[in-house]
Amino acid sequence: MKARNLLQTPPPEAGEYFETLLKNDRVTIELIVSSDTPEPLLYHQKHDEAVLLLEGRALLWVDGKHVTLKRGDFLHIPADTPHRVLETEAGTRWLAIHTKEPLC
Repeated sequence: MKARNLLQTPPPEAGEYFETLLKNDRVTIELIVSSDTPEPLLYHQKHDEAVLLLEGRALLWVDGKHVTLKRGDFLHIPADTPHRVLETEAGTRWLAIHTKEPLC
């Protein structure tokens, strides 16, 4: 088994880079690396999601409210909550945790 540094993945020129780090029948953990021009897709997922911002800054729209995240911030997004990424700094890095069962 070899350790890996998640801070070394370069940011894409546009949009976001997604990599699945772990996936099983209960949870999926993804590394997301953002450019400074994220795609403003509307997410409305049937499962809970939690994000941990490892590096950078991001502005999200979550169920009608603006949420600013900075390094070290953690956000739980319950299932069926509409959300989108509005702004990010180039190189913003996230861990996204998707669960089949509610987190809370």
